[in-house]
Amino acid sequence: MTDANLAFKYIIIGDSGVGKSCLLLQFTEKRFEPLHDLTIGVEYGARVISIHDTSVKLQIWDTAGQESFRSITRSYYRGASGALLVYDVTRRETFEHLQSWLEDARANANTAIVVMLIGNKCDLENNREVSREEGEAFARKNGLIFMEASAKTAQNVDEAFLKTASMIYEGVQKGVIDSAVVSEKQKPKRNTVSPSVSNENNQNDGCAC
Repeated sequence: MTDANLAFKYIIIGDSGVGKSCLLLQFTEKRFEPLHDLTIGVEYGARVISIHDTSVKLQIWDTAGQESFRSITRSYYRGASGALLVYDVTRRETFEHLQSWLEDARANANTAIVVMLIGNKCDLENNREVSREEGEAFARKNGLIFMEASAKTAQNVDEAFLKTASMIYEGVQKGVIDSAVVSEKQKPKRNTVSPSVSNENNQNDGCAC
């Protein structure tokens, strides 16, 4: 695939330990790292996909979930056209904190933002504390897309990123999302707070679940 025509900035948000970094790694590198260190500040990954014969670079910022880093990670909402809001289906407190994360995203993004709600770790069915129906209800109430996923098994990981990208693309075509925000001319700014994870995976869109 040639250089991307568009660039969609994503942020992955949610409490610490819900599997945000594992989702990023699974999507960009097709692997699972069970003992991933906690993110300090932000990490970055990228992948080029195709939407309706248009190449799109997904620039993905994985943010720290610790409260002490919230002021740092808020700066990364600016220019984001997509957000993956993640909770852990085996930890109810991560579900209870979703409203705060969602309010942050909508308050700090400077454009319309497509938010995908992800209930991660759905492979751990025996340890579940949050039902699928609760996730669906929260999504309906707040106008979000919803999927349960597993970074470990790759279930719905590609679908979550690609569905969000498709909706961003539609928003740009309809004029709901500012086309200037998704121009490939806008390169992401790196942050030295944390090491970055970068993968230029130039593949067409496809689902591996």
